[in-house]
Amino acid sequence: MSAPPYVGRFAPSPTGPLHAGSLVAALASWVDARAHDGQWLIRIEDVDTPRCVPGADQLILQQLAACGLLPDAPPVYQSQRGALYQQALDQLIAAGQAYPCGCTRSDIARANASMGWAKPRHGDLVYPGTCRPDRGGLKGKPVRAWRLQVPDAPHDVITWHDRRLGEQTQHLAREVGDFVIKRADGLWAYQLAVVVDDAAQGITHIVRGEDLADNTPRQMLLQRLLGLPTPIYQHTPLVLGDNAEKLSKQNGAKALDVQAPLIALRQAGRLLGIQSDADTVAAWLAQSHITKKCSR
Repeated sequence: MSAPPYVGRFAPSPTGPLHAGSLVAALASWVDARAHDGQWLIRIEDVDTPRCVPGADQLILQQLAACGLLPDAPPVYQSQRGALYQQALDQLIAAGQAYPCGCTRSDIARANASMGWAKPRHGDLVYPGTCRPDRGGLKGKPVRAWRLQVPDAPHDVITWHDRRLGEQTQHLAREVGDFVIKRADGLWAYQLAVVVDDAAQGITHIVRGEDLADNTPRQMLLQRLLGLPTPIYQHTPLVLGDNAEKLSKQNGAKALDVQAPLIALRQAGRLLGIQSDADTVAAWLAQSHITKKCSR
């Protein structure tokens, strides 16, 4: 049997329960998968183990189930997939595309300041390539992390089409620099893990929050270097808190109330342009993806 033409996923981090914003992301990916007669998978992104809350993964799955959002296969856990990430890193090292870095965050900040670089993009420091092999490497410093060597020719611009945001571009070398793929604490970086997992799970379409759009060029570069397919991307609107910033666990977002799942779905659906007067969760979900299928 051939694979379905559409495989989507929702990939929460178990750092706490789902909130209104994360339900929007989950619903958007579920509805899009159903509208395309595709599969919908769940991946628990617990690779950042110090931030994970014991039991949060099961709570998240229970919240999704209460809202009728059930995956088409058992969830996958990133914490169990380290061997796959190591294989990818080894491949990049063998190709001369990854190198060890001994810089601290303070080292990078001082290098940015010495070059007169402007305010860091989105609060991130642009890595200046201090430990690149062609610049002398570690120079006696101990290895702290592994970085991907980003092509820095003028034409090395990543361009892609987002199904909602339209044409997007980013010059990674100038806006991000060589980025970490294995962290100083020995944990796998999000960028490498998500690329390896999306390919391993056969993900064809990624529907996620707009705050993650900035990650797309890094992931596309990794896909290219590892010889992996690039999914189709769509970044959805964010739910904002009272401070006009993204609603998140870090700024006190309340846990999703699954005692009233239909109310929660209707609220999430409004942000996504889904209108339904159904009076049960099952009927509301059925109408939601039929509506989206008609408007594709």
